[in-house]
Amino acid sequence: MLTAPTTAVFNGLPDSEKQFNTGFKLKFFGDGMESEAEIAGRKVYKVPIMEGDFVTEDNIGAVAGIAGGNFFIFGDSQMSALTAAEVAVDAISELEGTITPFPGGIVASGSKSGANKYKFLKATANEKFCPSIKDKVENSEIPADVNAVYEIVINGLDEASIKAAMKAGIEAAVTVPGIKKISAGNYGGKLGKYQFKLHDLF
Repeated sequence: MLTAPTTAVFNGLPDSEKQFNTGFKLKFFGDGMESEAEIAGRKVYKVPIMEGDFVTEDNIGAVAGIAGGNFFIFGDSQMSALTAAEVAVDAISELEGTITPFPGGIVASGSKSGANKYKFLKATANEKFCPSIKDKVENSEIPADVNAVYEIVINGLDEASIKAAMKAGIEAAVTVPGIKKISAGNYGGKLGKYQFKLHDLF
């Protein structure tokens, strides 16, 4: 959080039973130059950093949620696929109850569970979704007219929130010229008990 430009941290779950003193711990990065303040009735710490002050609330609440809702955006070029991914993330950001946890909300290096060759790894490149080797991979998922794929991963408070976010993101993504396909990763049903089927969203 500290390294991301213009970031501030506020407690979105102040009434939750579980609270972590994350802000209190982060203040020590200030090495004695940090200060306490109040913003909108909330106790915060201001930590001086190169761009100004990093502001964080004292405590951060947590509740059990659901991780790993996802969909893939297939584009005829890197530019079309990336633009679609960005507008999808923007649409999702307008909704309550979900986050897109990867940098910029977008995953460029989609993975699969386990490995074909390097068995000591728990996750490796999902070769069936890699356009540069689509002619070398048996049962590739990449159509002939697709040259880039991005994945949007969504974590949320509940199933309804994730479904709404997926729907909003997909609807935004397909407005971009050059988008050829939308799909999702099932991973053989190995990654958790929740499955969000795209056709059920529409």
